[in-house]
Amino acid sequence: MIKIKTEQQLKPSRVGILGGTFDPIHHGHLFIAEQVYQRLNLDEVWLLPDNQPPHIDQKNPVAVTERITMVQKAIENNPHLKLALDEVLRGGKSYTIDTILAFQEQYPETEFYFIIGADMVAYLPKWYRIDELVQLVNFVGVYRSGYPKETKYPVQWVELPLLEISSSQIREYCYQERSIRYLVPDHVAAYIAEKRLYANDKD
Repeated sequence: MIKIKTEQQLKPSRVGILGGTFDPIHHGHLFIAEQVYQRLNLDEVWLLPDNQPPHIDQKNPVAVTERITMVQKAIENNPHLKLALDEVLRGGKSYTIDTILAFQEQYPETEFYFIIGADMVAYLPKWYRIDELVQLVNFVGVYRSGYPKETKYPVQWVELPLLEISSSQIREYCYQERSIRYLVPDHVAAYIAEKRLYANDKD
């Protein structure tokens, strides 16, 4: 069963949103989603893939459909993690405030928690329409040592152990034909291998 949230699913009243490129999704993403879900007593966490990734991998560009499939495979056995395709379906470049406004229109009774890393908290002053955005959504900062907690914006901090995993590292491992076992869910690793998504034979 593909667990894509729909407009008919109006019951959740407290929903976390974890956006990202997910190229590929890995255990670090899933650990954050699961821990924030539990710590904040949320009903669901929605994984929100970007339509246009911030990086451009000239070696092995991966289609958005492939990234979506990997997210689906990663969360298929977790009933409270859902896939939100709103930014993908909207197309083009999406700003967070556009997404939150659309969510609030669709789910007026739902309280949203936008999950970001400690490194992103420092960049909040540069976010598009940030003063309006902080009135619409609860920001959740995933704290990691070495980053300051001080910010003029309201951020609810969740302190978690650091998992040193990155999508860029995984792509490089695949390019070098190194094992990515235990970095990503088994179904995701199998899909990457089957499709040779980041293989060096795509040069």
